[in-house]
Amino acid sequence: MNSLVELNLALILFLPWYAILGFVFWRFPRQPRTVARRSYDIASLLMAFGLATASMQWSFHHATTNYGGMWKQVLATSVSYGIFLLVLTVATVVRWRLFRSNNHENPLHSRVPGTHHL
Repeated sequence: MNSLVELNLALILFLPWYAILGFVFWRFPRQPRTVARRSYDIASLLMAFGLATASMQWSFHHATTNYGGMWKQVLATSVSYGIFLLVLTVATVVRWRLFRSNNHENPLHSRVPGTHHL
């Protein structure tokens, strides 16, 4: 197997699932949809993907082969997925606290110009 593919196999296999989870994170809840909220969501998704990729590569390089050659892939996939879920979970809780729709005094609630009920 190509060494680049072997190193990134966990990412290649989990990319569709990360895309689905990222879409759900981006889409829900639908309101409030502000400039600050969109920026926060983009930053959160980039951080989740970046940290998942970095943790996957780190765990692949630090896994022992005492349990077989496949253990590197198993560990890389497990750690990467765990980090991705952790970042999205923390980002969801923080987003919920920052962008509550009942907090009208919050300056982060400026609507995106030209958008209605996105």
